[in-house]
Amino acid sequence: MILHPAVIALLTGSLLVALMILYSAFWSYKIIDGWDLQSGSEGQLALEKKTYLVSTLMTYAFGFQILSFFLFVYLTDDLHRLFVGAMCAAGTLNVNENGYPAVVLKVLNCLLAGVWLVLNHTDNQASDYPLIRKKYALLLAIVPFLLLETEQQWSYFLNLKANVITSCCGSLFSTEEEGVAAGLAALPVIPMQVAFFGIMAFILASGVWFLLKGRGGKLFAVAGTLTFPVSIAALISFISLYFYELPTHHCPFCILQREYQYVGYLIYTTLLGGGIASAGMWALMPFHPVPSLQEALPLIQRSLAATALVLYSVFTVVVICRIVFSDFTLMGY
Repeated sequence: MILHPAVIALLTGSLLVALMILYSAFWSYKIIDGWDLQSGSEGQLALEKKTYLVSTLMTYAFGFQILSFFLFVYLTDDLHRLFVGAMCAAGTLNVNENGYPAVVLKVLNCLLAGVWLVLNHTDNQASDYPLIRKKYALLLAIVPFLLLETEQQWSYFLNLKANVITSCCGSLFSTEEEGVAAGLAALPVIPMQVAFFGIMAFILASGVWFLLKGRGGKLFAVAGTLTFPVSIAALISFISLYFYELPTHHCPFCILQREYQYVGYLIYTTLLGGGIASAGMWALMPFHPVPSLQEALPLIQRSLAATALVLYSVFTVVVICRIVFSDFTLMGY
């Protein structure tokens, strides 16, 4: 293992998060099985105390989970200098078989953690905790994904060997290679441009309509959630080419480096934040009939919609500015 302060921080943090979620999962099952707000029994009072503890633990754990994604991508990019053949995080992640599964699981768990935090916040706005079983059922569903991520991350860092020769991002994201990364890079440019700008235009229109009229919220939430994977595919397919001004450089990690003003961190922050806000808004849709949430729920959803709209708009503006002011053109490719 490479002894780096950030590696130690990530491994320690992931172990603590795993322990906290296991403890919380135990009490989640107890709460789901025995929760009865109408009861004044000693057991119910104990469960009410535990739900405050579990909510607090998970707020900190999932907050770290989201921040750890950015620490992970920063670290893997920083470590590329130790490996022959690596130019950025793409090569570092390819040093062993656990790198890419770890980063994919981190993204998935960030989205799930964000949705859980939205449900928990909404549930706490009502005196009768109407979402308590739902949010703890989701917590139980997150447990295996988070434990798998912990295992993959530990395996990845423990098996990092500085004498390994790895592949550069140019070969990993080459349209002539095979695999998921190469498949995304080989997506046809024109259809991806239509899909990306089309869904962003729809997000802008439906988001403004929802904020002004209060209608079309579900459509906006679903489209906003789908925008996340579409944007990632578009980033690899054609957006990255404008940043590198090379028709064959599809890497989504080099934009994290200083040569590109670290714009990758802004891109990933806006995309991840927009995805979490949209997915959280979608997750709240079934609870409109809940009486105790009649006042709080619309306000929360409007806040989430505004957040998603702003973040996706920032990302789109960054992309358009780069396309407009770049000397690079995709004509002929």
